[in-house]
Amino acid sequence: MRVRSHTKLPRLASLIVCMSLSWAGLARADVVSDWNAIASQTAIPVRPGPSSILDLAMVHAAMHDAIQAFQRRFEPYGTAIANASGSPIAAAARAAHDVLVARFPSQSATLDTLLDTYLNGLGLQGDAGLIIGQQAAANILNLRAGDGSFPSNPEIFTGGTGPGEWRPTPPAFAPMATPWLGAVTPFTLRGSVTQFRSPAPPSLDSGKYVRDYNETKAMGSINSPDRTQAQTELALFYSDNFLALWERTLRGIAGANINNIGDSARLFALANLAAADALIAAWDGKRFYHFWRPITAIQNGNDDGNPRTAGDATWVPQIPTFNPPYPEFPSGANSLTGAMTRTLERYFGNKMTFTVTSAFANPAPVNPTRTYQRFSDMADDVVNVRIYQGIHFRTADVVGRRHGTQIADMAFSHFLRPVHNDDDDDR
Repeated sequence: MRVRSHTKLPRLASLIVCMSLSWAGLARADVVSDWNAIASQTAIPVRPGPSSILDLAMVHAAMHDAIQAFQRRFEPYGTAIANASGSPIAAAARAAHDVLVARFPSQSATLDTLLDTYLNGLGLQGDAGLIIGQQAAANILNLRAGDGSFPSNPEIFTGGTGPGEWRPTPPAFAPMATPWLGAVTPFTLRGSVTQFRSPAPPSLDSGKYVRDYNETKAMGSINSPDRTQAQTELALFYSDNFLALWERTLRGIAGANINNIGDSARLFALANLAAADALIAAWDGKRFYHFWRPITAIQNGNDDGNPRTAGDATWVPQIPTFNPPYPEFPSGANSLTGAMTRTLERYFGNKMTFTVTSAFANPAPVNPTRTYQRFSDMADDVVNVRIYQGIHFRTADVVGRRHGTQIADMAFSHFLRPVHNDDDDDR
């Protein structure tokens, strides 16, 4: 017998979320999606760069393990929990809550209220499953202790001033965000993350660099005559925070296609574990190569030693304020998207109708939703869009997508695997 999710969060809990926390985007779908929304709104707005992916991966590993203590259909990520009793929904909610409280202690009172309201609305206050959730969260927190994340004295990295070297970009001219991320212990990779460090970006005197340079210079400038209106709209659409966009997309896909919280928990965990490792690998490459952003490259094109890269000291990208504060190579957005889309391909197959919603608002895209028929089509768009935005060269996008795909394949093949035929009783 399948363990089915509840279909709607009670009104009181919804009001608590929306009014007290301004979390109007709560999915109200199942416990996994609900607490994904809570975790996203807790972590993403306050973490630098993409470092909130570490919190999200831990939350979903704990939720998966809490649910599998009951279902025992898939391998746990951490330590298996025996003799589970009570509700797996209560267990999953408590697991997510406890990881978030440990990671964001200043928000513990709010998270406590949210959990109490959530459980009361479902009649699960005091349920025996809460002990299982505590154990699942404690296991994951112990497993990740000392992983190198959020060091007390983080490096301040500002790159260099030579040709090809990244340096802080306008408007903030901020040092590199989370330069330590590439040294964090991976979640699924066996061995060092440097196994996914690509060869160096194209040398400044190479034909590939010239092609990349001229493409982004033409297609990514603020008033490009070569970029079509459709391409401009695509660039605006994908100027949203990529982690927030992807977690929103996962909630939509799970809500439309999954009716078992064990399957939902596994999907979210696999996607976020792979995405975390893809971004760890991307940051390893960014810090190691510290390759310059297009705005720096093009404004200094006359001084890079290559006569085929004509400089333009006035060049700015499509959105002048949109220059992420970290080196260009490889692309983090494409590493993330490669990991997410490949996980979804492995889970559902490539062909699936799904919708992506953008919350970018300055300026907002004409159409805030896009519908795709293949996961690979979205990945193709993200490769191109970072060029249209004027913040990446094509090689960085292609390399990022490839590495994200490879990491997702490894994670899917070696973690959270079925332990028996899914046609059997799901217990």
